Amino acid sequence: MEWNPGFPLSIDAKCHKDLPRDIQFDSEKGVDFVLNYSKAMENLFINRFMHMFQSSWSDFADFEKIFVRISNTISERVMNHWQEDLMFGYQFLNGCNPVMIQRCLKLPDNLPVTTEMVECSLERQLTLEQEVEQGNIFIVDFKLLDGIDANKTDPCTLQFLAAPICLLYKNLANKIVPIAIQLNQVPGEENPIFLPSDAKYDWLLAKIWVRSSDFHVHQTITHLLRTHLVSEVFGIAMYRQLPAVHPIFKLLVAHVRFTIAINTKAREQLICEYGLFDKANATGGGGHVQMVQRAMQDLTYTSLCFPEAIKARGMDNTEDIPYYFYRDDGLLVWEAIKTFTAEVVDIYYETDQVVEEDQELQDFVKDVYMYGMRGKKASAQGSPLGFPKCIKTKEKLCEYLTVVIFTASAQHAAVNFGQLGRWLSLQYDWCSWIPNAPPTMRAPPPTAKGVVTIEQIVDTLPDRGRSCWHLGAVWALSQFQDNELFLGMYPEEHFIEKPVKEAMSRFRKNLDSIVSVIAERNKNKKLPYYYLSPDRIPNSVAI
Repeated sequence: MEWNPGFPLSIDAKCHKDLPRDIQFDSEKGVDFVLNYSKAMENLFINRFMHMFQSSWSDFADFEKIFVRISNTISERVMNHWQEDLMFGYQFLNGCNPVMIQRCLKLPDNLPVTTEMVECSLERQLTLEQEVEQGNIFIVDFKLLDGIDANKTDPCTLQFLAAPICLLYKNLANKIVPIAIQLNQVPGEENPIFLPSDAKYDWLLAKIWVRSSDFHVHQTITHLLRTHLVSEVFGIAMYRQLPAVHPIFKLLVAHVRFTIAINTKAREQLICEYGLFDKANATGGGGHVQMVQRAMQDLTYTSLCFPEAIKARGMDNTEDIPYYFYRDDGLLVWEAIKTFTAEVVDIYYETDQVVEEDQELQDFVKDVYMYGMRGKKASAQGSPLGFPKCIKTKEKLCEYLTVVIFTASAQHAAVNFGQLGRWLSLQYDWCSWIPNAPPTMRAPPPTAKGVVTIEQIVDTLPDRGRSCWHLGAVWALSQFQDNELFLGMYPEEHFIEKPVKEAMSRFRKNLDSIVSVIAERNKNKKLPYYYLSPDRIPNSVAI
């Protein structure tokens, strides 16, 4: 079914009860977004603000009225340090959306920044161009948002979007800090480049706009498209083309558990017209659909291969960029999964020829390419960037299976989960403090410097009602499934062969060692990174 033009194809079901029984949730009530949202509003005690729905907060401190305090958590640290450049830069490495930052190889033509503008931020007595040459400049470009329609579902409240370009600098302490922000793509007098040397509130509002833009890309592209919708494509193809006795079905079935069901529920309640997404987000009301349609152009098979994706952004040098824990932990988990899939492939496929002659496997791969991904990728010309139409070697099969499992488990965990206690998650950590991740902005980006006031910032941030809706949604989307299965757990025992069970045991031991490495690294860290610790990575996209 084509849910929207240009989207990956999805299951042909309008609601959860239309799904085949074997892919439905055990209990639909547990993943009822509306019900969970209502519970969240009660648990967070924020219903009491709804009568002041469209009124602004008084100041930043006023946001604390709906902020749930849990001692020693990342969310509270964000609340206390969100205005600092170090916290702003850190989030591009290890926050909700650690996939946007890339090394700047050449200053873009539409960002006319000069050495004179940023020299107070440069610490090596080099020109900006020399810093670029030495690899010390990074960039985050939100051009995807340029021209996206802002939400108009509520005629009483105007909502706005921007498409910023943010330049960042690796300082002498090897920390990433912002040095220049332009809030829209076309340079000009009414689109100034904001700098750390500007007035305090000019610079702060520019950073808030970037954080809001990052929130939109994270929710709609990094999370929805590149984990949920992609995993559904793999899941549907698996059920359509692989019999339950096929070893690849047995390997993958745990990693598509409830994915089709959660996506169906989301289309039914969350991202549908007038759904929960439309209530608080500036990209609601159709903007999120436009974003996915654009982002499909960059959804290549290679971009789902974790090591290649890191390398393509110039972020693969661990010594040069030492605090990129998303990369470090992700590579460990990727290699563990790939080692495991290689062992399973070796058990069932003696040679490349056996792979090539497995018609059911080839039908599965072709289904993903032809139907799920619409057959529009560059693979039609044999380009390695596209989704393959067939797989001819054991090595390529291992990589393909690793992509499927990693996307559904680790990548989804890295952009959605991270359990600390029972219900805290990555989204709660970074998004619950509203000024750090505004889901909407109620005034357009500033067109001049020296005019921004604290009152103007507060009036730009979400009003009380949308702040409450946002926090309720973050809570509702942050719940683990009951009886969640984590990476390496295969309790249904589809495999009965001893060699596979031994491979699973080695896989779990490998994952346990990664858990230990991450735990040791996190000791005494004020900002621990645990989202890719295997004991906190669910097997599948199920929330």
